[in-house]
Amino acid sequence: MKDSLRKGITFGLTSAVITTLGLMVGLHSGTHSKVVVLAGILTIAIADAFSDALGIHVSEEAENMHTHGQVWAATVATFLAKFLFAMTFVVPVFFFPLSKAIVISLVWGLLILTILSYRIAKSQNEPPWKIVGEHLVIGAIVILLTHWAGDWIQSLCNHINNGS
Repeated sequence: MKDSLRKGITFGLTSAVITTLGLMVGLHSGTHSKVVVLAGILTIAIADAFSDALGIHVSEEAENMHTHGQVWAATVATFLAKFLFAMTFVVPVFFFPLSKAIVISLVWGLLILTILSYRIAKSQNEPPWKIVGEHLVIGAIVILLTHWAGDWIQSLCNHINNGS
């Protein structure tokens, strides 16, 4: 049961950070709208948390190595970790101007990812810099790509709206 909970929590946390930051950055660069960013966070917290939880559930069942209780433990842990941590990104958006909230969210999300990665490295007796660095690079790639996607969508919409 402990392994199932660990799997669900680590997957949920990682997914919450990467997906929510990617979405926030992309929506911010494409719309600069606090309402749109908040709606996106809420959508991720609900829809993607259920999707990830079902994905873990089906994956655990497909392995055919886990008890019914272990499968459900991983499922619930994934949902709760994803939902709760995705919702933490609402706080800065509510209390700060959007550009500042994005920066705060980036720091918060990358801090979560760093701490989680460090703990994983220590539990595996691996050099922390290697695992932390790998995970932060992947996170940075997602953030950059979604920022560029938001900019591209914004410029495409501007181009269409201007009739050019």
